[in-house]
Amino acid sequence: MKAKLMEMLESQKDEMIEIRRYLHENPELSFKEDETAKYIEDFYHDKDVDIETNVGNGHGIIVTIKGGQEGKTIGLRADFDALPIPEETDVPFKSKNEGVMHACGHDAHTAYLLILADCLIQLKENIKGTIKIIHQHAEEQPPGGAKSIVETGKLDDLEAIFGIHVLPLAPAGTVGYHSGYSFNGRTYFKLQIQASGGHGSSPHKANDAIVAGAQFVNAVQTIVSRRVDPMAAGVVTIGSFDGKGSFNVIKDSIEIEGDIRYSDDEVQHVIDKEFHRIVNGLEEMFGVTCELTYTPDYPPLYNDPELTDFVAETLENTNDESIKAVKEFPKLAPSDDFAYYLEKIPGSYFYIGCTPKGVEEPYFNHHPKFDIDEDAILTAAKAVGHVTCSYLDD
Repeated sequence: MKAKLMEMLESQKDEMIEIRRYLHENPELSFKEDETAKYIEDFYHDKDVDIETNVGNGHGIIVTIKGGQEGKTIGLRADFDALPIPEETDVPFKSKNEGVMHACGHDAHTAYLLILADCLIQLKENIKGTIKIIHQHAEEQPPGGAKSIVETGKLDDLEAIFGIHVLPLAPAGTVGYHSGYSFNGRTYFKLQIQASGGHGSSPHKANDAIVAGAQFVNAVQTIVSRRVDPMAAGVVTIGSFDGKGSFNVIKDSIEIEGDIRYSDDEVQHVIDKEFHRIVNGLEEMFGVTCELTYTPDYPPLYNDPELTDFVAETLENTNDESIKAVKEFPKLAPSDDFAYYLEKIPGSYFYIGCTPKGVEEPYFNHHPKFDIDEDAILTAAKAVGHVTCSYLDD
């Protein structure tokens, strides 16, 4: 079956690229992927599978492929939302939607999974077990789509879950993997400081919100430098300090926004505790009132070590011309809501090199000039196909 699947995928490479380009031309933002979801639904319309739509808090789609033989149940996931970024690439299939772009490769993710699913459907009598194809909305915008899909209980029967992300860290044909904590978790915060304003000439009669805010900005930087284990990773970023006023007026209120990144659950706990301690201390030190919005977005992404070793070993032994190299990648700083699946289901999220040919310094994901080598789409389909067949046959 595996040999037949690989042959089918190779024969449909052009269709994968065609799908990717259509989606790239027609990107839609998180939670607004109406036409993209309809396109995916229509793709499965005349196929012999169970389709569930509007799963979770948006346009999530689950397609269930029941094999002809009893066996394990696994999930394969691809996201399909785009980003609010004006595209600056010079390609003939450039985004038609002003200010919206597939700058993270979700168009490629969807294209490979649609064709892989199509081939698996045609071969389903030979499949030992059940495969749930998860087309997920809103990965880019917290709270994301993954958590809500997990909470429906529709994936409770999964024994394993796999997904990929295209990354321009290596040329097409390269598959990367990392065991254990692999992507950082992320928290959003907004701090509103209310003081009492006054005349610039009489600071003793006022209470300065800007001074309190400045102290906060400096103090939270000590969390990582003095409270987090130096062998771990944490970042506290102040992205916005809104304190604009008049030059001779003591400001009575300000608003500060930012985000926090952490490499694992222990670092998250330390930062959470120290962050709230500093905010509480600010009120006591400056006599101000603080209103804090503190929202953990995505948890750290933890790849099951056993399944990640299985992925690496499987792909190293494929002898497939589309998979030229299998390499261990470093832990990466971005976040991804695939982490929610992995909190509940053992699995592995691995990487597909996509650096455009002839480019030495590629633009990374989320850049307005981000682009991929489209050979990476076939590599993704075959890599996930190999893993799927080997896992179900094992």
